Amino acid sequence: MSDVHLSPARLDAAIFDLDGVLTDTASLHEAAWKETFDAFLRTWDDRQPPFGPDDYQLYVDGRRREEGVRTFLASRGIKLPEGAQDDPPGAETVMGLSRRKNEAVQERLRTASRALPGAERLLRDLRTSGIAIAVASSSANARQVLEATGLAHHVQARVDGIDASRLDLPGKPHPALFEEALRRLGVKAERAVIFEDAIAGVEAGRRAGFARVIGVGPNARADALREAGADEVVGDLSGVTVG
Repeated sequence: MSDVHLSPARLDAAIFDLDGVLTDTASLHEAAWKETFDAFLRTWDDRQPPFGPDDYQLYVDGRRREEGVRTFLASRGIKLPEGAQDDPPGAETVMGLSRRKNEAVQERLRTASRALPGAERLLRDLRTSGIAIAVASSSANARQVLEATGLAHHVQARVDGIDASRLDLPGKPHPALFEEALRRLGVKAERAVIFEDAIAGVEAGRRAGFARVIGVGPNARADALREAGADEVVGDLSGVTVG
């Protein structure tokens, strides 16, 4: 890991994932996924091992909620019907499990969201340097989290899970979410940097053609983020300077 320096002469915009990059909500999402899948697996087939950290990183992190359900279940050889948007959270359908997870995370988000080290300082420095800021997140709760953590006023554009559903944007590792954020800012990828903590998100950033793809995560994940396409990896945003 090393510190990262951003030059305003070379950049017009910075795009950020939210959970695990700007805010600590990644841990809340992981706990909500575990609660959801462990409860389902106990009733579906109690011989299945519980949902673990590797499952979160490989099959869920950075993906739209319904896609996370499908991808994880496929890894266990399980296929459920899609169901409907109004399926109750107890339904054994993709939409039912998705709704169960959303209810589990909503309860946590109300009381436990906070900005990660260096996040507010970096956003402030970027704005002062004339670099536009967008948040591109698969989360449908991005607006609430940004407001709860006091970061919303730094952000000029937001593309979230609600937008992805409305615009039918494919999930990461497809770059569509990031490309929509760039479009809203009016900036080309070769003049922008992306910050991501998810392997699927780093892959999406590389496919989009960003000038720099910065992975964010602990030492234990640095190699995996680099293998996915990160140019550099920082432990958190306090390791990033502008000027």
